[in-house]
Amino acid sequence: MIRATPEELFAILIDFEDYPSWSGDIKAVQVLARDEQGRGTKVTYRAAAFGRSTSLTLVYDYSEAPEGLSWVQDSGDLTRCYDGSYSFEASVGDGDDTEVVYQLTVELKVPLPGFVKRRAEGRLGVKVLRELKARAEG
Repeated sequence: MIRATPEELFAILIDFEDYPSWSGDIKAVQVLARDEQGRGTKVTYRAAAFGRSTSLTLVYDYSEAPEGLSWVQDSGDLTRCYDGSYSFEASVGDGDDTEVVYQLTVELKVPLPGFVKRRAEGRLGVKVLRELKARAEG
């Protein structure tokens, strides 16, 4: 549960250029394309992952906005797939609290055993939500 409205969380997440200030692994962001509302539709990231620097480009889908945000990977140097989504559900009767569900599917270009992959995805999910909560409530 994060003390912020779905609209506030959505606004934080589509401010891609601000990610390096609050997301520890994101080192640089470049918005390559925007929709008619000015929202990033194709975004390149340089991030720390698996002990090295990696780059990936994601394409964003706003069809569920502002209750959700999803993306698919366009390209990446370490990953073949980095597809995911956020969904937001406002808590009934509890002010501005929002339940956030984060889903991510990662497929590396170098295969890993399933349990290692699931553990890494789980840790990443916890970290992403912890950083989002800190940004929204800070």
